[in-house]
Amino acid sequence: MPTADLTEFQTYAEACTRFPRGTICLLSALRWHELTTQNPVRIWMAFDNRWGTPSDESIALQRINMSGKSLTEGIETHLVAGIPVRVYNIPKTIADCFKYRSTIGLDVSLEALKEAWVARKLDLNLLAHYAQICRVQKVIQPYLEMLVL
Repeated sequence: MPTADLTEFQTYAEACTRFPRGTICLLSALRWHELTTQNPVRIWMAFDNRWGTPSDESIALQRINMSGKSLTEGIETHLVAGIPVRVYNIPKTIADCFKYRSTIGLDVSLEALKEAWVARKLDLNLLAHYAQICRVQKVIQPYLEMLVL
């Protein structure tokens, strides 16, 4: 509709409406939190690896399989045009970026970490918590030491 109130995250709302069990993650979550210069073509969503692969040809979806606490912790719900959108919080998103660094690239992970630190959006205690859940404490540690020192 020409009079519709569209936002920059309208496609996120559409994806969450079609896939209510999914959560916006990785590049799309970085975009949501304004921690990247990337503008992903696909919407990155996390799903339980036991669920079947969702399909909807009208939405370009990049599926990420997660399980356990990695899937369920660190979720924030925001409203976009009155639709609830589930997005991982900043520390969980950064921990996920390091976990999936071979998929999205280490440069994207480092950019997100630096941007969150500079913007003072990063709680190091929460990052340590989510890094433990994602099993990337030893991977993140040297980059945190360089950032903090």
